[in-house]
Amino acid sequence: MNPVIPDNPLARFCWFDLAAVDAHRAADFYAGMFGWRTQRQAANGGEFFRFAHNGVAIASLYQLQARQVEAGVPSHWTPYVGVSDVGAMAAKAATLGGSVVVKPFQVNDVARVGLVTDSAGALIGLWELPQ
Repeated sequence: MNPVIPDNPLARFCWFDLAAVDAHRAADFYAGMFGWRTQRQAANGGEFFRFAHNGVAIASLYQLQARQVEAGVPSHWTPYVGVSDVGAMAAKAATLGGSVVVKPFQVNDVARVGLVTDSAGALIGLWELPQ
């Protein structure tokens, strides 16, 4: 199941992640709400779920870690913007008054991603397609 990525995703929203306090409950909610289905996918020694609608992957769902839940991190969505070089864009965010929250890393053969905040503190993901 391949994600829906525009032909030229640069500088456009291209993917969405849901980090959930209870991933199974969230999966049931979105299945009931929109008819989305989930499929497990291995990644980086763990797993996450792909949300799909009519057989097309549209977003990811993953369980927040116990330490995050204990620290009070709520369930939340993260939008991703397509970039050509996630490392360079993360560094650029820092020069513009933002900050790097999650340093760029590879998610198996799916994408290279990172999380930054903008200069007002809003979180946004950076998504680089594999070369």
